[in-house]
Amino acid sequence: MIAEEDQERILTAADQYLEAEPITVTASHSERSAGGLHDFYSEGDYWWPNPEDPEGPYIRKDGMTNPENFVAHRKAMRRLSKIVPALVAAFEITGDKKYASQALLHLKAWFMDPATRMNPNLLYAQAIKGRYTGRGIGIIDTLHLVEVARALKVLIDMGYLNENDQSGLLEWFRKYLHWMTTHPYGIDERDHGNNHSTSWALQVASFAQLLEDQEMLEFCRNFYRETLLPDQMATDGSFPQELDRTKPYGYMLFHMDVMVSLVHLLAMEQPALWEYQTADGKSIEAVLAFMYPYIKNKAEWPYPEDVMYYENWPVRHPSLLFGGVALDKPRYIELWESLEPDPEVEEIQRNFPIRQPLLWY
Repeated sequence: MIAEEDQERILTAADQYLEAEPITVTASHSERSAGGLHDFYSEGDYWWPNPEDPEGPYIRKDGMTNPENFVAHRKAMRRLSKIVPALVAAFEITGDKKYASQALLHLKAWFMDPATRMNPNLLYAQAIKGRYTGRGIGIIDTLHLVEVARALKVLIDMGYLNENDQSGLLEWFRKYLHWMTTHPYGIDERDHGNNHSTSWALQVASFAQLLEDQEMLEFCRNFYRETLLPDQMATDGSFPQELDRTKPYGYMLFHMDVMVSLVHLLAMEQPALWEYQTADGKSIEAVLAFMYPYIKNKAEWPYPEDVMYYENWPVRHPSLLFGGVALDKPRYIELWESLEPDPEVEEIQRNFPIRQPLLWY
């Protein structure tokens, strides 16, 4: 499934991370955060000081990222999402416990150690100066925990964890899953629309699979069939709400990855989900067919170019691999193999939450 050269990529990264010390939310704090040391904090990407009222509430510039935002917690979580999956993938390849031990060090620092753990909620994410101390829309920030949760599941399935560590780590994800499915912020994100609703569903499904919560997994399947697919997709396979953004190419790719990954995860127990179509013919295959030509040759993209980072897309989108395998489309897999697996631009990393497909099979 995963080519030999990709295994080499995994081991190279994992060896690099063997000496990396954990960095959690407690390593930095913003004076603008309404939360405490253990609370994740971030600020809305596209919100800027108002030139006419510099000390007043921020104003929005869609697609234009404010470089003065507090991003330390986001960076720390993305770092975690690169380190732990690479180490666990290396453990899966080699069976060498040094990789699992190092992964566990980071997992316990983030989710168990009283001195460094993150609180299992997102009350202070995507804050906006002068407007909000946190928003439901901020739940998309923990999309980078999806592959961390998957890596933890692999450690459990391989029998590596002792009972205390396993129960402690699962308890954090149980509390966070409960929060994001019951708190008003979580409900807001679920019902937000566009890539946010799909990202909420991928997180819920990933954490529910880790916790063996079959009821929540079935909720996600129904949410996909009855809400996400019919409401988000046009009959041509595009996502109109993403095409209307100032970064339509990047948002289409991101939303495609999230929705296809959601189907891949939910179809592990119900493979027929790959074949599901709405009454008017919308299907997960349609979005892959829509984007494939524009990934293969970006020059054919018929919509406006993104206002930022257009030159940095595409990358090795997991949707091409997941869809190529499930739908028997070798050309998707070949294209996936040809693309950059480890983008260095932070904005691309922010929208690229699944980097180790080995863990997903």
